[in-house]
Amino acid sequence: MKANVGGIDRILRILAGVALVGWAATTGPVWAWVGVIPLATGIMKFCPFYPLLGINTCK
Repeated sequence: MKANVGGIDRILRILAGVALVGWAATTGPVWAWVGVIPLATGIMKFCPFYPLLGINTCK
């Protein structure tokens, strides 16, 4: 897996993921656990949909 998520994209994914997972863990709805996906893609620096769409935010 070659990194394709970088910079501000990565930061936003991690922040959104942490926020959604935190909300789900406290009082939020079950669907908020979807925050695990942007959190994982931000941490791993790889999004499986980016190659399909021809996107790469790494420099």
